[in-house]
Amino acid sequence: MEDFWANAIFSVTPTIVVGLIFWFAMRAIIRADRAERKAYTDIEAEEVARAQKLSADPHE
Repeated sequence: MEDFWANAIFSVTPTIVVGLIFWFAMRAIIRADRAERKAYTDIEAEEVARAQKLSADPHE
């Protein structure tokens, strides 16, 4: 019976480890994408504000 549990643990462990590595990699990719989108949105907002400021009528 000891061999059964040892074999069960050794057969499931690689799958769990590979799954965890995949999960961490996907998590890092999704977080990086989220940060990149936020930075892009911030830059876009700054450019729009700058364009509006430059195109505003200086006599008003």
